[in-house]
Amino acid sequence: MSHGRLMPDGQLYRHYFTAIFAIEEINQRNDILPNITLGYEIYNPLNSGSAALDGTMAILSGDSKVIPNYSCAQRGFLAGFIGSLRFESTYLMSLLTGLYHYPQVSYGSMDVVFNDRLRFPYLYRTVPNERYLHQAIVQLLNHFGWTWVGILATDDDSCQRESQEIKNLITSHGGCVAFLLQFTRDFKTGDLMLELGKSAANVIVTTRGVSKYFLGIILFYKEVLQPEKVWLFPFNAQSSTLVLHWAFSVLLSKGEIFGLKEFLYSVSPYKYPHDMELKLLWNTLFNCQPNTSSSYFNTLIPRCRGDETLQIIGMKDFRYTHSIYVAVYLLASALHKMLSHKTSTGTNSDNDIMETRQYLWQINEYLRKAHFKTASNMDIYFTDNGDVQGHYDIINWIPSEIPSELTPYQVGSFNSLAPVGRQLIVNDSAIFWNPKLKTMPKSVCNEPCEPGYRKAPQKGFHSCCYICVTCAEGEISNTTDAENCIQCAEDRWTNDKRTMCILKTVEFLSFEDTLGKVLSLVSIFSCTVTIAVLGIFIKHHTTPLVKANNQNLSYTLLLSLMLSFLCSLLFIGRPVQVTCLIRQAAFGIIFTVSISSVLGKSVIVAIAFNATKPGSKIKKWMGSRVSICLVIVCSQGQVVICMLWLALYPPYPDYDSQSYIGKIILQCNEGSITAFYLVIGYIGFLSTVSFIVAFLVRKLPARFNEAQMITFSMLVFCSVWISFIPAYLSTKGKYVVAVEIFAILASSAGLLGCIFIPKCYIILFKTELNTRVNMLSKH
Repeated sequence: MSHGRLMPDGQLYRHYFTAIFAIEEINQRNDILPNITLGYEIYNPLNSGSAALDGTMAILSGDSKVIPNYSCAQRGFLAGFIGSLRFESTYLMSLLTGLYHYPQVSYGSMDVVFNDRLRFPYLYRTVPNERYLHQAIVQLLNHFGWTWVGILATDDDSCQRESQEIKNLITSHGGCVAFLLQFTRDFKTGDLMLELGKSAANVIVTTRGVSKYFLGIILFYKEVLQPEKVWLFPFNAQSSTLVLHWAFSVLLSKGEIFGLKEFLYSVSPYKYPHDMELKLLWNTLFNCQPNTSSSYFNTLIPRCRGDETLQIIGMKDFRYTHSIYVAVYLLASALHKMLSHKTSTGTNSDNDIMETRQYLWQINEYLRKAHFKTASNMDIYFTDNGDVQGHYDIINWIPSEIPSELTPYQVGSFNSLAPVGRQLIVNDSAIFWNPKLKTMPKSVCNEPCEPGYRKAPQKGFHSCCYICVTCAEGEISNTTDAENCIQCAEDRWTNDKRTMCILKTVEFLSFEDTLGKVLSLVSIFSCTVTIAVLGIFIKHHTTPLVKANNQNLSYTLLLSLMLSFLCSLLFIGRPVQVTCLIRQAAFGIIFTVSISSVLGKSVIVAIAFNATKPGSKIKKWMGSRVSICLVIVCSQGQVVICMLWLALYPPYPDYDSQSYIGKIILQCNEGSITAFYLVIGYIGFLSTVSFIVAFLVRKLPARFNEAQMITFSMLVFCSVWISFIPAYLSTKGKYVVAVEIFAILASSAGLLGCIFIPKCYIILFKTELNTRVNMLSKH
């Protein structure tokens, strides 16, 4: 055993005695390094890089004089280095130890820079690299929904790199960093904390390097500001003030070391009489002045030992002690396997261990493959980066019975080996929050968007600072803080709050609608009137008025009008395949027959009055056969158009989901709008011809000139259908169908009323005018 060079520091003695405990335990075992006694030299780098270099050179060259590449110390061979706890010391030590291929096992340096195996091939760590710690911190922030956080760091290279990585990781997971404050050498706590107090961020994440300033920060924080903020730090805060009883730490998982507590109880200057630093520690911490040469020392030992010893040297927390314990065992295990291999292959002599000096650099190969289970059932092995997997405890600090102290209470854990999504486990019910808050505090830039809204970024602001915008028509959001609204399916629409899609109201012109009922009644009534007129004409078919203008055409016209009134019913009701297919064709053909009959009547009137002229040759065209042929020929044109329409572009049931908000209009798709307008156009052509013919013969001498009635009826008919076109194009939904039905009923009623009602009036009420003489008499 070499004398240590330490200062009376409880933490350092914790590590010091843990290393001694591990080495002595290995020396007492027969299954690892039998017949070999491990020795050690321990130096305290005092958190100084230069001190770490001095200690490393002293170990390499000997105590008397530091000479590179030369050692004058009489000792066994050097197997490797364990240390250091800090980044700077570890980094500088690795520059020296790496030159000689000596392995260095750090038990505390988590900096990610050491992941570079090309630069640090002989550096190993029994703590996970800080990226696992950052993942645990960010997952904890996400678990509580804290998206607006601040970061406190120091201005050294390691902490700057750490704070930037934390910031990038928070940002990549959807959070934002409200501020990143750094302590400089000449920082003023008051100014810094006042700046911190201005921020709306209620969660403050600190880097590991802030621990040396932490007590001063917390004291000022408590005395001056007292804002109700949550602290999240990756170090022990056991001696902090009660203001932190709503704080969290992410610490290395505890590892149980059997027998360590009993060993620490046995530590005293009496057991290690040559350890002068231990005597100094006892004198400083316990006000004991042990003197191993006097009997007075023996009387002090019971008074200067006990739980107080463990408390002062920091043994309430076994986290880094476990790391240094594992480091000793990994190095010893690798050395054991290497020496066992040399012995089994005959390349090593038990009588001369010094021969193995030339093989010492090979210990790195065995160290890379080291793997064992700890007493707490934790798998320990080095990753490709030369560190271990991330296992952390989530600590909630709870007020202790001791004033100004806190008790750590584990409320969760993080395991980097677990599947993504299950790495972090938190027992929310076990967390002790600030009594003033009563519930978990929020830390967001603005209140979250409720369902029915989406987040809209603000130019020039953090992504976490947004405004809530109502989802557009036809879109919903059913989660809080939705990035985008969801488009409803075509058959669905949004509710009033725009949080869910509901079925659209299906609408069509049905027989149950008021409009549908009115149109149906008008259609049936008009058909009934037409039947009544037909009955009157049949009953009085022998009278001169009925005979005067071709009975067959009158009957054909009345029958077609009756069917035209009834065909309007095909447009009412839920559109189905059959009605969609036949309704426009039926309307077109029936109306063509009606207009053809009217045209026939107009032509017959013209022929009749011209045939009375002396020497007229058109008298032979007076027969009913001519009028029937005219109706058939004119109707055939419409039949051909409709047949081609149905064959090439047949109408079919369809729906319109765009015209009205929240409604689906069931309708018939005409298949070809051109064919539809061609049908209308053909009817319009026949109507125009009929109007022209009737108009030309309207003033022929006769007491009863039917051409006048036809002219007026065609005027009404054409007016209706000319008005129909713009009305049809400007109307939407079920009212499109209503417009067409109205045009059918109005035009049909115009023909019926203008042509037949005056005749019925004479037949029924002016019988004296219904004579042959009167029919032929002039005005």
